[in-house]
Parts: sequence; C-alpha cells; structure tokens
Amino acid sequence: MKNPESHKMPSMKELTDFLNQQSGSVDKRSIAKKFKIKGDDRRLLRHMIKELKQAGLLEQKEDGRKKRLHLAGKLNEYEQIEITGIDSMGDLIARPLDWKSRQQIPQIIITKNKINPPAGVGDIVQARLKYLKKSMYEGEVIRRITALGNCMVGVYENNKVYSVDRRLKQSFVLVDVPREVKNKDIVLVEIPMIRSREPVAKFVQKIGSSIDPFAATLIAIYMHHLPIMFFKQTEKEVQNLSVPSLDKNRIDLRHIPFVTIDGADAKDFDDAVWAEKDISADNVGGYHIMVGIADVSWYVRCETALDKDAQLRGNSTYFPDRVLPMLPFELSNGVCSLKPNEDRAALVCEIWIDKYGKKKKHRFVRALICSQRRLTYPEVEDAIQGRVPIVGLETEINSLKEVYILLKKQRQRRGVIEIDVPEQQVELSKEGKITSIHPREMLSSMHLIEELMILANVSAAETLEEKHMPTMYRIHDRPSEEKLATLNNFLKSVKMIKKPLNETSDPKDFNSILQKAKTSDKNFAINEFVLRSQSQACYSSENIGHFGLALLKYAHFTSPIRRYADLMVHRALVDALKLGEGGLSKESINNFDYVAKHISQTERRSASAEQDAVDRYIAGYLKNKENKTFKVRISSITNFGLFVRLESFSADGFVPMRYLGGDYYDYNEDSQMLVGRSTGKKFQIGDVVSAVLKEVSPLTGGLLFKLK
Repeated sequence: MKNPESHKMPSMKELTDFLNQQSGSVDKRSIAKKFKIKGDDRRLLRHMIKELKQAGLLEQKEDGRKKRLHLAGKLNEYEQIEITGIDSMGDLIARPLDWKSRQQIPQIIITKNKINPPAGVGDIVQARLKYLKKSMYEGEVIRRITALGNCMVGVYENNKVYSVDRRLKQSFVLVDVPREVKNKDIVLVEIPMIRSREPVAKFVQKIGSSIDPFAATLIAIYMHHLPIMFFKQTEKEVQNLSVPSLDKNRIDLRHIPFVTIDGADAKDFDDAVWAEKDISADNVGGYHIMVGIADVSWYVRCETALDKDAQLRGNSTYFPDRVLPMLPFELSNGVCSLKPNEDRAALVCEIWIDKYGKKKKHRFVRALICSQRRLTYPEVEDAIQGRVPIVGLETEINSLKEVYILLKKQRQRRGVIEIDVPEQQVELSKEGKITSIHPREMLSSMHLIEELMILANVSAAETLEEKHMPTMYRIHDRPSEEKLATLNNFLKSVKMIKKPLNETSDPKDFNSILQKAKTSDKNFAINEFVLRSQSQACYSSENIGHFGLALLKYAHFTSPIRRYADLMVHRALVDALKLGEGGLSKESINNFDYVAKHISQTERRSASAEQDAVDRYIAGYLKNKENKTFKVRISSITNFGLFVRLESFSADGFVPMRYLGGDYYDYNEDSQMLVGRSTGKKFQIGDVVSAVLKEVSPLTGGLLFKLK
C-alpha cells in the first residue's frame, strides 16, 4: 500500500536547479521542505544526494553540527577570497581562498571596492558574491582580513617591473623610480586601482637585488607578506628580562637532569626531556617521564605589544638561510631558550606510562629547571643504537630509549597513518650556494622526541577539557566523501582494493593499503593519493579529534617559542591549574575562534613561503642545466599537462600538453591518467619518464620540461 505521506520526488535537474538558485549552502531539511518530501521519501532523498556527491556534482561542508550542501564548484554568498591580479579592463580579479573542489577554480571580478584604503592585489578579503554563470562571480569587498595593500613584488628592468609570481604574469611601467634603483633590483610596487591603457605601478620600496644569492628568501618574505620588523613597543617590552624566582606556584626541578635534543643547527630550545624507571609497586615495567617546555606565558602577557606581534606572525617561518621568529631574539634565543647550565622557567608535564606504553596519569607544574646538556639527534642516535655512549647520562638515555620502544608499540596499536613521502632538505653555504639537496634523514632519536611531544600534547588537551577551559585544539578531520571517491577510483584502477574506503574507515585501513603498496610498483603513486585524500590539519576551539594520529583529544603545547597556539594552551593551563600570572584575558577567550582561523592561515602562509623559497633556490641551481635530459617522476596529472618531480634535486616542474608530443591525449579523471588517442600511450602518476629541461626561471621558481 502506498504511503499516504508519499510525494513525487524531484528529478536530478530540479534538485540541482534549486541548489543553483540558492545564495549559499542549504541543509537536507530545507530541500525536503522545498519539495514537500516526508516520511519514507526522505530515504530516497538521501540516496539521491549521495549519488550526486559520488558523481562530484554536489559537495558537503560542516557548519557547526549541521551538514550543508551546495553544487560542486559553487561558492557561498559570503566567502574569503584572495585578490590575485587585474584584468584587461582594469578590474580586480580574485579566487576563493580555500578551494577544495575538483571543479574548475571560479574567477571573481571585483565590482565594488569601497573599503578605505581600497583592497588591492595580494589582499585577502571577506566578499559578498553574486553568481553570474559557471565559474564566474562578481564580488563586493566587505572588509579586509589581511591588510596587505595592493602591492606586487617584481624585478625592475628598463623602466618596467616584471612580476615574480607565476600566477601573475604581468608587467607594469614603473613611475617615480629613485636613482638608487638599478636594473635587476627586486622592488615592491603599488598597483593603482584605476583603469589605464598602459598598466602603471608606483614604486614603494627596494627589497634587494635579484642577483643576490639570498634573493629567493627575500622574494618569498615579501610575496607572502611575512612580518619582518617588530613593533617599537615590543622592542621596549623585551628589555631587561629576567628568570622568575621560586614561589608557591613555581617548584624547583633544577636537580632533574633534563636534556634538550635538537638538530645541530637549532638555536631556540623550547623542550627538554627526562625519564626514569617507575619504582612504584603498581606500575612494574612502567616509566616516569618529564617534558619541560619553556614558560613563554610568563613573559608574553595578553594584550601587550609583544603578544600582538606574536599573534600577528602566528608562528616562526624557517628558510634555508634564516628564521623569521615569532618572538624577538631576546626571548626565542635568550631567556625562553632552555640552554644548558642556565636556570629557566618552564611548564613541566609529568607523565607515568605502564609497561605497554599507555599513559596511566599525568600532571602539570610550573617550575624552574636547568638543562644538563644540549644534545643533537645524531649523537643521541649513536647512543641509543649502542655505538657511542653519552658519558654521564648513560642511565637517562637508556630510559629514554626504553620509553620510545614502548611508545612506538602503542603508536602502532593505535594505528597512526604512516605515509611515506620523504621530506627534502636544502643546505646553503654562507655565500648562498646550494651545498646539498637530500632527503631529510629520519632517525629514531627524532621519533623519540616526536612521541614524547605527542604524549605531552594529549595530556594538555585532556587537562583543559577536564577543567572546562577554552582549548586551542589541533584537529584533523576524516577524509571527505569526494576525496575518498577519488582515492577509491585510483586504487580500483591499480587493483589495490576489493572493498572501497568509506566515512567509517579508520587510519588502520589506510595503513593496510600503504603496507601492501610497499611491494608494488605503484608505491609512490599510492602514497601520493593517500596523502592527497587527507584533510588539512588546523586549529580550532571545537574538538573533532585528530584522525591522522588516531587521537580523540590533541592540542599543541610543546613549542610556544615558535607557535602561538601553544602559547594559548599554556595560558589556559596556567588559569585552569591556578599557577599564577600569565593566563588568558577575557578578550583572548572571546577571540578563540578568530585566532584559530588566523593561526591556521599563518601556518599555511609560512609553509607556502618556505616552499617557494626552496623552489627558487633549486631553480637557480639548475639554471646552468637547461637542455639536459633527466629522469623525472610524474607526481600529478591534469587535463593541461603533467606535473613532474626531479627527485635527485627535490625539484618540481611541469610538462605542458604541447610538450608531450606525438599524439592528442585525453584525461581520465577516475584513474588519473592521460591516454593517447592514436597510440594508446598512457601516462600515470608514479611513472618515471625521460624529459629535457627546457626553461628555468630562478625568479619564479618555475621549471618547464619536454618529454624526450
């Protein structure tokens, strides 16, 4: 018998037409209300929506606890956008800041720009968008999110300035050029927001010379608008700093033989560690651990100039030749750095683990500590491998080794995703010449510190949640349905899975695939696809857990010298545990959501700047190798060409369609493959091919290859 509540279901076209008319995303309830869908028909609606998502026509996003839907490739009425250039009519053009869809990136034309001063190239703004047609919008600037100004970085040459941004292939006539500016100089220019027959830019600042060996870093700093100078008031606030005294809130742990373990070139030491066997009768085989972290919250108080400067930066940025620190030198390399044989203020996480590596309990104390030794990863590696002991610390190092063995087993039981994508390291001489490009060696001593830091970070999140305190969580969402569909399609094409991954798959399921891939000739491609399927980790005041680490609660606590998130966690712990001064202010509590978004953005900005600088250094190194043939590995495939990786130099390049030669190629999105129409020749991710290096641009970091 027909359900009396049953109603004619909308067609796919009717549903997509309805979604196309909406200014933003909608939830399933709104769709059901529009088409008067009730009762059992709601199940049919869910099935229809699932089919549209699997086909890549519909996308879903989280809005609080609701799941909202919109057409793939369609933007909401209000979006954060980045202004990227000026079109031929003189109008500003922009792109969405966070674009995760597989659809074409929309182009946004700015038609209203009434903020003062007007938004310009490089600005990130909140905009109200109006849909024009497929992939085209007009936008009204509502407010500036990052006050970057309408500036562009370029190289000056014969009265013109040429952009060094691969995305902005424009040149401008430069006016009001000072006499000291010479050809080949890197300059910062202002692009007027008015239409003109001949694009004209106004000189703002000379940055340096493009022939300077460290030009790659300068370009990256200015292109990504990284803050360089600290406020004058900040410089005043860091004068005459001193280590605090012991009191009722700060205990004396200077008798504990803490050690710092870092890279050989490290200058700021924000964590120190120690471990011993637990002699408690109820924890046989267990260990007692201390992780001491620089007490930055004691020195950097809320609402000070120092705090505002740190929040503006969000984190330190690391280049091959220098560091742009989050905190001034007096703190990062001075009073907050846990240097050996010097008393330092610390927030210490004291942890007890059982014989299986599982945490039994923990506590946080504010203390004075004194690091016994500054150790490096290689010398600790030699010690734990039994090659060269560290005299005077044999017992402590052995305890740390045993702790690592237990924590490693616990990590394996938990099922952390273990993606094999080697990190490359570029080393420069004092003259700015590349001396080495090689995969960063991952030692057991590095994993030891990593596991101890994770343990302390989990403890911080648990304590703050237990005390009902605001928490800056480090979250990592599950892969989206769309990304899983792409991954499943590829794994199916290479016969790697029988049962597709889904929203309930856990990290162990991904590890099972990665383990099988190790014996496959598709190992590189599978690791790349699994990596791309993952969501981007970020900061949030709301906890959803950390999928990649298989953790329910996680917060960054261990690097407050270089990450603002950790500083906020320290302040929250100080308040929660009543450890004295340096806690959260009322205003900072109210701003948790804003700060979470801001520092997630600064983290991405720094990562992008770091990679851009490395790309330019490598491109400069390869400049004299044009027209030589190399073996390259295909790292990504699009309908306009191949992205390739020159693994011996850790360099990424591009092969456009016109340089594939010999055929017309069709792009198969499901299998991520180019297939020749006449020859049937296939190009897949992971394939190694011979290619000629045709063009090298050290100023943009671009490498162009032609298949041989």
